[in-house]
Amino acid sequence: MAVGYKTGGRQPGSPNRATSAAREAIAAFVDGNAGRLQEWLDAIAEGVIEPATGDKPARVLVPPNPVKAFELFQSVVEYHIPKLARTELTGDGGGPVQTTINHVYEPANPKPIDG
Repeated sequence: MAVGYKTGGRQPGSPNRATSAAREAIAAFVDGNAGRLQEWLDAIAEGVIEPATGDKPARVLVPPNPVKAFELFQSVVEYHIPKLARTELTGDGGGPVQTTINHVYEPANPKPIDG
């Protein structure tokens, strides 16, 4: 490195090639399998049973687990609809928020003032 300034490397703000390639590969995988997502979630929720054949009885390959299917669905939705950051409102000094409401009552038919 030259004295006092940078002479090579990536420019600030330019994307890393490895990161870009990984993101492109993940996007291609997601795009290629989006149609199968419903099938996978149904298999998890409803379970998978190997049917009976000949003298072999039916057996459960994947037990039904609708809760797990819902959790997986939620994790996928986060990539489409990001979670909102939680915010906390506080008043002065970190205390509760103080609200003041000023209400002025005006009668519908005011009486004239006799002078």
